[in-house]
Amino acid sequence: MDKFNDIGIDNKLDWDRIEKLMRIGIFAACMVLVGDVLIGYGMHDSSKTGMEWFLSAYLQLSDTRLFWSAFLGFIGIPLEALCYFGVYRLIVPKSQKYAHLYRTGILGVLAYAGCGVHVPCLSTCFFYKYMNNAAPEIAVDAAVKFGKYFLLPGIIVFFLFWIIQHVAHIAAFIKGLTPYPKWCWIFCPAVGMAAAMLFKFLPETTIRNAITAAWISIGNLWMFAGLLIMAKKVKVGDR
Repeated sequence: MDKFNDIGIDNKLDWDRIEKLMRIGIFAACMVLVGDVLIGYGMHDSSKTGMEWFLSAYLQLSDTRLFWSAFLGFIGIPLEALCYFGVYRLIVPKSQKYAHLYRTGILGVLAYAGCGVHVPCLSTCFFYKYMNNAAPEIAVDAAVKFGKYFLLPGIIVFFLFWIIQHVAHIAAFIKGLTPYPKWCWIFCPAVGMAAAMLFKFLPETTIRNAITAAWISIGNLWMFAGLLIMAKKVKVGDR
């Protein structure tokens, strides 16, 4: 594109706003992390297999925990997405191409991650819990069908935008199109998410399940905190 579309954002570095967005992003990521831990902290029934084993962990959850997990994600996830504009501001001065790609990813995450994935995920858990009480013989099949109809579409669309965002993020940093050193590409959510999922290789415990349930919020926390810490050094060299 030969003309910068600023959408109300200047294409010059504003470190005060960037750092403010990173700080708010840390707060939002912690909010979502609490919600994820609420849903993930528990154990699966080892006597069951397949989807029945996977869904068994949600039978022990109270309605209150399900509500607060959904609510914290409902508020926190869009707030995280808005704070991604701190990274967008880092890319804009040097590459409109990658800035626009990154912004496309942000808008997709903003639109679909909270109401399209997180809340329907909790709705599926809620549905299975009560279906298991009412008709346990069909509860798993009904929950899977519910998930296919109301959760899977959002997951697919969300991850398409998520991939676009991460490709733009990593490419911009590796190509030196931000004020940060190229190696700072590691401060993208995918790296933190991958680190959290390594806990899957450990024996099952409530802590392990809580950490792996919070993989995306841990990834966001890794990005915001890492970039904020590095910002002080980068600003000195940018003067």
